[in-house]
Amino acid sequence: MTDACGAAQDGAPVQGRRADEMIDVDPGGGDRLALAVLVQYRMATTEQMHRVIAPGVRIEQSRRRLAKLRNEGLVERITLPQAGRLRAWLPTSYGVRSEWPEFRGRRPPKAIADPTAGRLRVGHTLTVTETALVFLDDARRRGELCRPLDWIPEVYHSLGGGEAVIPDALMYYRSGREGPEGSMMRAFVEVDRATMGPERLAAKLTAYARLHAYVPVPVGRRRQPSIGQQPVQEEWRQGYPLFPRLLFVLDGTGPVGVATRISALNLAARTPTLAHFLREVPVLTAALTDLRSKGPAEPVWHPVQDPDRMVA
Repeated sequence: MTDACGAAQDGAPVQGRRADEMIDVDPGGGDRLALAVLVQYRMATTEQMHRVIAPGVRIEQSRRRLAKLRNEGLVERITLPQAGRLRAWLPTSYGVRSEWPEFRGRRPPKAIADPTAGRLRVGHTLTVTETALVFLDDARRRGELCRPLDWIPEVYHSLGGGEAVIPDALMYYRSGREGPEGSMMRAFVEVDRATMGPERLAAKLTAYARLHAYVPVPVGRRRQPSIGQQPVQEEWRQGYPLFPRLLFVLDGTGPVGVATRISALNLAARTPTLAHFLREVPVLTAALTDLRSKGPAEPVWHPVQDPDRMVA
């Protein structure tokens, strides 16, 4: 969908604003949510932002809100090449530096360096945002809980030695309506746009299995605790009561390409060293087109160990 928000309506971004200068942003309302979402998601089109923050009102209100944030120097926009002049929004470094209690306890998101860098990342970033909307829209329809900031891109998980697993997104989702009957689901989401070969995609299973088993060795301690020492637990247990399930969302290719990638994941899942991980952690894969048309709660997911079966 083409963003019809013109330059005159948006105004010019404020240049050279000091960090301590007053900004005209409603701290408890829609402006703050819009900026927080854009900081966390890193990039979104006007239509995507509207669907995330205010789907119940006219899109012109979202355009005005983004224009206001641009005038305050908090966000900027780029025009995408070969996309019918579609525009995407991204936070400025000034916008990212705002105080965000939502980001306490984890690494703050990195701003995209500049509009040129944004154009290089636009395809993948916007597809990740579109994947978020699949879950947000479905949760709203079903009366379940998945708020805009429950989708957290690129959360860093250390493997030690400078290595890390960084999923495309970490999602929190509470199934069932509000009340004591609901249950919490957490998921690591990997969005694949067929820009890498199936074998490289399947290798991500091994990376997540390493994260599942990774136990850091504190300085001055041996890996095997001596008498009286408490055993060191896996690193991921500091953040999650259960290891999040792993969801692969496939895009950028037709049905044959999707089938090839599912087959590659299934072949990797037969590796004996992954057996314990796959017994403990559900790993599912689905095509983004199926998630859009049928919804993520429907039986559109293929378990990697049994790709001929489809589950909800």
